[in-house]
Formats: sequence, structure tokens, C-alpha cells
Amino acid sequence: VQAVSAEKGYLREAGNLVFHFSLVGLLVAVATGRLFGYEGSVIVIADGGPGLCNTSPAVYDSFRAGAATDGTGLDPFCLKVEDFSADYLDNGQAEMFTSTLSYQTGTDIGTDRWQRYQVRVNEPLRLGDERVYLTGHGYAPRFTVTFPDGQQRTETLQFAPEDATTFLSSGAMRFDPPGGTYPDPDERRRNQIAIEGLFAPTAAFNGTLLTSVFPDLRDPAVAVDIYKGDTGLDTGIPQSIFSLNAEMINQGRLVKQARVNLRPGEHTTLADGTTVRFDGAEEFAYLQVSHDPAQNWVLVFAITMMGGLVASLVIKRRRIWVRLRPAGGGTAVELGGLARTDHAGWGPEFTDICRRLDPGASPAAKEDR
Repeated sequence: VQAVSAEKGYLREAGNLVFHFSLVGLLVAVATGRLFGYEGSVIVIADGGPGLCNTSPAVYDSFRAGAATDGTGLDPFCLKVEDFSADYLDNGQAEMFTSTLSYQTGTDIGTDRWQRYQVRVNEPLRLGDERVYLTGHGYAPRFTVTFPDGQQRTETLQFAPEDATTFLSSGAMRFDPPGGTYPDPDERRRNQIAIEGLFAPTAAFNGTLLTSVFPDLRDPAVAVDIYKGDTGLDTGIPQSIFSLNAEMINQGRLVKQARVNLRPGEHTTLADGTTVRFDGAEEFAYLQVSHDPAQNWVLVFAITMMGGLVASLVIKRRRIWVRLRPAGGGTAVELGGLARTDHAGWGPEFTDICRRLDPGASPAAKEDR
């Protein structure tokens, strides 16, 4: 009696091993990225805004560092938002956000050499291990306050969108008189100017009530309350940039002077001769900077894991036995087969193998399923 066996599909087990080892590697890479990475978010005003340099967590509006990262030794780079544009459907729904960034890295930092990159949603700027995402936008109204002696203060500050559909936004500003306007410090505090109210990119008025009817900057206007007094800038107590300190108002240290609706270029004059002018608005981009030193390994392990999974699903393990034994005046050929994975399609495949081994015979072997 002679017997021989053969098997195919060993690569299926190799794919299974590659999948599981890659899964472990992926988890380790993700954990390493969380330990040694960081993520910061910041609002940057477009069209000539100050931009930011990645030198300290203090430059971000919010900063979240990994357990092994203390915020020092950040990879240095600088960037500015040159412009921002948003495409809207007729119903006001945003279709795409696009922003052009100028950035410096390496030896370019501190020089006048800037490179440009167009950032879109889910198309970040990549700088080494850093990725700069465009995650949102809004508007930053600009006001100019002219004090009685003719000196001016101009400020552009972001307002928080209250309505995600029409971008009706709310915010506040504080203006400290320029040096020399009020030499006495107490008098200077009593003559600070504060503004609080609403901004509409496409304004509509229901009487004196301001609302916005479209998110694009088509017909901007503001409805603001103007205050005079101590804004609390010298107290050292943190304040929200989007609202005034209610305690200052309740204590009478910050007194409302006027409530006005203004369009770009319009102004109002207070009783002491101070004028407040609305100059228009700029768009701002909400950027997220993510640092992940293991991101390349995450990609490698993800690809190998998918490759191993595909191999383990596609490759089929099959095994057959052939036994030859004397029978009367001839030789009996017995064939057996085993599907080591699934059974689908094994019957016709085994029959085909039998016919190829002995085209003139009718397979009578028992299929082991």
C-alpha cells in the first residue's frame, strides 16, 4: 500500500499571524502617540491677522498634552492665515471651507521666506509630525474708538457663533485709553470703553432687533451696547472674551452709555465726545494642531493588518490524500479530501481534482466534510 498527501493554503495562517501581530503593533503605536503627542486649538484671524508660532502651549486657546509631554520642546513652526473662503448652498448650508496658510519651518523661521499651502476640510497641512487641520470658522468684527483727545484704539476680535446656520454671533470688546489721554490711573480706569452685542454677516432687522439670514459676509451689521467705566482689565481676574464681567455692571463700575445698530463705517458719539465706529469684519479660521510621533507606524500597522486580514479571508486551506493498494489483478486508487477552513465550494473542487487525477474514473471516494 502506498499513500501520499498534499495540502495548500498555508499562507492563510501566515495572514492570520500578520493580522494579530499588526493589531498589537497598532495599539502600541496609538498608545505611544497619545503619550508623547499633543493637540492644540487656536483661532487665527485671516487677512493680516497675527498668526501664531508653535513655541509654547500659551499660544493656543486650548491645549491638551499627552502624559509624557510637558509642553516644552515643541517642534517650532510659524503660520499665518492669508485668506479664508467658504462655499455655501442656496439654503445656507456650508459646502466647503478653504484657507491659504503661509508657514515657516526650520531655518526659514525669523526670515521673510514663507511657503504657502491651501488647507481644506480633511486635507491638513503636514509639517513633520505636526498636522494643521481647518476645523471651523467665524467672524471677527473690527471697531475703532476715538477718545476725546483724538487718540484712537482699533481692535479686531472674534465673536462666538450663536447660530450655526446663519452665523449670528455674540461677543465683547474692551478698550483701554491710550497713554497720555488720562494721566491719572484711577481716571483712566473710569474711562475705559467696553462693547458687547451681536454681529450678523447678512443682517436683517425686525424693528430694532438684529438677526442674520445667511452665513456669508454679504451685508454685515452689529447691534451693541456700549459701556464706559472700569472693565476689570487691571484686576487680574480672568474674563471671558465673549462677554463682559457682570459684576462690574452690577456694581455700577461699568455703566451703559448707548445701545446702537451699526453698519460698516457708521459710528456713534458718547456724551463725553468719545466716538465708536464699526469698521466691518474679518473672517477667522479655527485651526487644530496635532502632534503624533507614531502616526507613520500607525499607518504601517494598519496596512499590514488589512493585508493579513484579506489573506486569511481569501486563501483557502485544502488537503487531499491518495492511497494505492492492490485489488484483484489491478490497483485501487482511493482519494480523500478535507476542507480545513470553510466547506463552501469544496465538493465541486474535490470532484474536479479526482477527474484530473484519473479522467476515466468516477469518483467514489468518501468526502470528509
